[in-house]
Amino acid sequence: MADTSENKTEVKGWATGIVRVLAGFMVLLSVSWVLDLPSYLGLAYYQQQLLALVLGLAVAIIFLGTSYRGERRTAPPLYDVVAAVVFAGVMAYVAVNYTYFLVAASTRPPHVILLSWIVVLGVVEALRRRTGWMLFCIIMVFGIYGLVAHLVPAPLTGRHLSVEALSTYLAFDTSSILGMPLSVASTVVIIFILFGEVLFRTGGGQFFTDLAMALVGRRRGGAAKIAVLSSAFFGSISGSAVSNVATTGLVTIPLMRRAGYKSTDAGAIEAVASTGGQFMPPIMGAAAFLMAEFLNIDYQTIVVAALVPALLYYIAIFVQVHLMAERDNIEVVDTDLPRMGEVFRQGWHFLVPFALLLVLLFQFNVNAERSALAAALAMLLLGLVKPYQGRRARVSDGVNSFITAGLGSVELVAIVAAAGIVIGVLNATGGGFAVTLALVQLGGGNLFALLAIGGLVCIVLGMGMPTAGVYVLLAALVAPAIVQAGVEPLAAHMFVLYFGMMSMITPPIALACFAAATLTGASAMATGWSAVRLGWVAYIVPFLFVFSPTLLMIGEPAAIVIASVTAVLGVCLITISVVGFYRIRLSPPVRGAFAVLGFATLFPADAIPFGAFIDICGVLGGGLLLAVCHLWQRKSAAAIIHNAS
Repeated sequence: MADTSENKTEVKGWATGIVRVLAGFMVLLSVSWVLDLPSYLGLAYYQQQLLALVLGLAVAIIFLGTSYRGERRTAPPLYDVVAAVVFAGVMAYVAVNYTYFLVAASTRPPHVILLSWIVVLGVVEALRRRTGWMLFCIIMVFGIYGLVAHLVPAPLTGRHLSVEALSTYLAFDTSSILGMPLSVASTVVIIFILFGEVLFRTGGGQFFTDLAMALVGRRRGGAAKIAVLSSAFFGSISGSAVSNVATTGLVTIPLMRRAGYKSTDAGAIEAVASTGGQFMPPIMGAAAFLMAEFLNIDYQTIVVAALVPALLYYIAIFVQVHLMAERDNIEVVDTDLPRMGEVFRQGWHFLVPFALLLVLLFQFNVNAERSALAAALAMLLLGLVKPYQGRRARVSDGVNSFITAGLGSVELVAIVAAAGIVIGVLNATGGGFAVTLALVQLGGGNLFALLAIGGLVCIVLGMGMPTAGVYVLLAALVAPAIVQAGVEPLAAHMFVLYFGMMSMITPPIALACFAAATLTGASAMATGWSAVRLGWVAYIVPFLFVFSPTLLMIGEPAAIVIASVTAVLGVCLITISVVGFYRIRLSPPVRGAFAVLGFATLFPADAIPFGAFIDICGVLGGGLLLAVCHLWQRKSAAAIIHNAS
């Protein structure tokens, strides 16, 4: 999950070396925990001591590298240097004396209260500098709620807490800032970011772009298909829709524009394809690891469950861009595209680390972080001996991967630490139960109404927020209400993940679409609405796997296969309706028929009454309609040839 975009934490001037050393050391701490190196040295410590050190380094890097306006600068002023040193020093003191703080947090002596204020204020200020005001304001709202929860009207009334009690709880308790989200980021996600950095530095990024070009570049609509495939490859590794757009969009968007796609469509295709990478196995984004911890299940289970919905998402996009190309007569771009055989001959070794990752995860049940570390090491070793396009990796690439992985992780660390404040407030005040009760009451006992309200809340809360922050917030606020209504917990968390991610392409604040619009020069709002049309399946499929977990690989194998196959056909039929073209341009009644039959086929048999009968009708009717369109196109083509002769 490497962020290949320019890193705002990297500064010029005298602080550059310091920032790079701190970033590399932060990753080294994570690697040491994964390898359990302290135990080999005869040392034993709490995980929170590691988390305190990682957080101290990350916030110090932000204070040194990002101004109070959130801008990159050449060198930090004295007051930010002091802030960085003080915060890092406080967190080092907390790490060394953590057992004392566990006890002192209940008695709250004055110096502990003072240190807790430094921790909380430092985290939220670092968050504001790196992510802007949206998430900062949400965190502040929850902070205020923590102080006035006893005054809030029912059903959101919570327990009364003093400023001192709340601040010490947030700063030092294992259920808040130094809690589960920061633990996942520090011990799992940073390792996957390191894996991504090693992959890109050894040429893997170029390999996957070349692979996408070789696979589909010479087909009709190949430019858009390249965007879909390369963004799926990159997105699964980077875990960031915006950085994915900024990286792959530089190549794919000009290709699509030259091929004849409208600027709004080109931007929308890139934005939607990049967003889907965050729930595309095998790596996915940071949210997958957080979900595994929230649900206390293996990461492998998350990967398997995400497979069918992710495939449905990308099938819908791929079919849509293909039909758009046929409808608008978009030709193949005349470029010197690589050949499949040559790409594989030069870059087959990039697939080995992914195979190793999957074998360790699923065959030997090795935990995710150790599997990723082994894959990163394999990638580096292979890169040292096997060049790609004439470039061989160097040892310095491995060293720089540690530094860039650290620089790419600081924002994530700040986000999950701040998200821990939300969880801490909800735990300390009992507000989590209050929010769950409020949502259930608002749904009026109707599951579909609750899901509709929950989906809307997810999109609204997710607007303008990074992936990890979106998921943690929704997992704490919305998912428990859906689970309370009797939904499978994994389905409930997948539901909020999907709708939270859709905020990236849903106007008015569609970050991925805004990033794409800067590359196309088109209207960001127009790009956003085009993206909503392209990504329609992500607004529908979450409802399906809530009502029928077979799409999450939960259930009997035969039912899973049937549900998956009919869902694919249903997605294709509805996509034909959305585009309005299959062999021929479709009239509104025919488009409506495709939509009705598509939805009939899309719904799993156990999701609705008479589901099996409706599925059969949808499959037969859809097949008949496809055949009619095919025959009509051949008849029209024959008539044109006959008239011409």
